[in-house]
Amino acid sequence: MSPRPAGAGSAETGLGIPRARSGDGEDATLTDGVGSDGLRAGALRVKALLDRPLASYYLVLGCALLLLGAGLMMVFSASTAYDLDNGLPPYSVFEKQLLGAVVGLLLMWLAAKSPPRLFRRFAYPLLLGAIGGLVLVLLFGHEVYGAKRWLSIGGTQVQPSEFAKLALVVWGADVLARKEKLKQLTDWRHVLVPLLLAAGLMCMLVMIGKDLGTTFLLSVIFLALLWVIGAPGKLVIGMVALMLLALLLLIAVHPYEWARISSFLSSRSPRCRSTTCYQLAQGKDALGSGGVFGVGSGASRAKWGSVPNSTTDSIFAILGEELGLVGTLCVVVLYGGLAVAGLRIARRVPDTFARLCAGAITVWLTAQALVNMGAVLGLLPITGVPLPLISAGVSSLIVTMVAIGMLMSFARCEPDAAKALAASGPNRRRRLISWLGIGYPLR
Repeated sequence: MSPRPAGAGSAETGLGIPRARSGDGEDATLTDGVGSDGLRAGALRVKALLDRPLASYYLVLGCALLLLGAGLMMVFSASTAYDLDNGLPPYSVFEKQLLGAVVGLLLMWLAAKSPPRLFRRFAYPLLLGAIGGLVLVLLFGHEVYGAKRWLSIGGTQVQPSEFAKLALVVWGADVLARKEKLKQLTDWRHVLVPLLLAAGLMCMLVMIGKDLGTTFLLSVIFLALLWVIGAPGKLVIGMVALMLLALLLLIAVHPYEWARISSFLSSRSPRCRSTTCYQLAQGKDALGSGGVFGVGSGASRAKWGSVPNSTTDSIFAILGEELGLVGTLCVVVLYGGLAVAGLRIARRVPDTFARLCAGAITVWLTAQALVNMGAVLGLLPITGVPLPLISAGVSSLIVTMVAIGMLMSFARCEPDAAKALAASGPNRRRRLISWLGIGYPLR
């Protein structure tokens, strides 16, 4: 069969994907998802976009900014009632969150423009600073809701345990990258030492302050580093079992944490009268009362004293009430997009340090979001874990945005990303199109 000449019935879509041909030689229109041809064409379009240079970069940026916008809107709504209930000036919580978002955006931009080698220079200072901050919390911090997490610095509440997450990611990735370069990771002892010691010390300091949620997330980061570096399955399973045993022992000796777990287990009983049971019940009621489309932004009733911690731990319940099932699903999809982009960066980036950091950051943020949403849904016990980029809390917001900026920096190290960044055009619009790679022919 002779090849069909170019231009003789070889129509292409805007992305360069050949159109399907009907039996009589006329162009067959692409279906809107009905039929195998339409699904195949749609999948090819998505794959073509994801294969473009800097696709991961813009996916991370887009998901993060949308989540940040949703978070500011929800904090503005929920904090109006919180300010009145606590005798604070109007919009005081929102103003702090907005200031944290501005600082976070600046730090995110700086991190996105920085090379990965710059992060490695801060590995040990971050680790020492985080450990020092955790020690200061135990010595001079104040206890709120049964947990000692905050330091008061110049009238501002700072949570060092949030910075400990980022410190463990950067320092752990740096240590494992150095060991891999020296070809020392064939011995399991080099995989665990000193990573296990530092992670164990941080977990112990945080757990002494009765912060079960952050202890769990530090353990997740440690396991994520082992998973990304390719530790043997038996070693990972052994570490999971060891950490579960340690968490159970710590819960058993801490009455406050044990009360939360026991309240969660008995939360379905009508005789449960504890504060945790009340928060679980009210959170689920608020989440379900929104229906499909919600009661409208700012129209929540549960934020007026019904749901405890409506600006932090339970903000997902207020979001579900005001924005409904559609809004909650959009938030879940955005977290999913962030997770897909982060894992894609970890798979494509050539540098070991960047690969470890990207994988650990992605697992950390995804696990934190799942823990928060699972607690509101009543699937997990309440542990005081904020919803990334949405819950009120300046320390959590700034640390999360720095981590997002690091992901964007690693995305710039993907293959062909440097060429896309160096592309230029006569104006900003054409330069953006060139960066996205939309104008490049498919190969």
